[in-house]
Amino acid sequence: MSGPILIFDSGIGGLSVLEHIHSKIPAKDIFYLFDNARLPYGNLAEQDLIDGCVALITHQVKALNASVVVVACNTASTLVLPKLRENLSIPVVGVVPAIKPAAQLSMTKHIALLATPGTVERAYTKELISEFAGGCKVMLIGSSELVMIAEDKAERKHIDINKIKQIVAPINGTDIDTVILGCTHFPLLQQEIATCIEQPITLLDSGEAIAARVLSLVNIENGSDRKRVSSKGLLEAGYTKDIDKGLEITLANYGFKRLLRLP
Repeated sequence: MSGPILIFDSGIGGLSVLEHIHSKIPAKDIFYLFDNARLPYGNLAEQDLIDGCVALITHQVKALNASVVVVACNTASTLVLPKLRENLSIPVVGVVPAIKPAAQLSMTKHIALLATPGTVERAYTKELISEFAGGCKVMLIGSSELVMIAEDKAERKHIDINKIKQIVAPINGTDIDTVILGCTHFPLLQQEIATCIEQPITLLDSGEAIAARVLSLVNIENGSDRKRVSSKGLLEAGYTKDIDKGLEITLANYGFKRLLRLP
């Protein structure tokens, strides 16, 4: 698998997944594709989301000769994976909210899922809860506003901590001890979210599990990648709407060498 890994998200949330993958597979080229023109995905009609994501990802996979696709977006993963896999012959990895490990970890058996409204409301999420968290009380909190706050942070804009406090307020005063960050944007606000929750809690996301899965698929120690194990892979990003200087600086700090505005 010599082609790059393609990581896809609606915005900058997938950077939380990219960090895990790049730390495990530093020699692999990665192309980060984000559809910021249609952000936030939680507000899109389901068929519009599916059609747009499949067309965009499929086109870019062919342009890059990508080896693996990571859909680093919980909202998209709940809908687009079957159609995407029909259209591609390479492995496609999706994001699943960390409900199973949260249920196993919780001592109080009271957990919270913090995600976008789309993820919270989908039957897929309810099935995960039923299968893996049947012995737990699960509080569901859906917020698209938190996505945009994470975007503002990446763009180096002022963020209003009081808005975050309002979003997570239902958790305070309960015996919830584990909170699932069910949107890839939310780990970028991990420190702020933890500060706004009054009781000690554990915050869980799926980044580490996704990286382990991608590593098993890519296996850079075999085949044509053997010679590049000690080198650094190229990080490139493509986006569907112009970005501002603040986000350019953030992406540069992550190590991106090339930024592309896609047609």
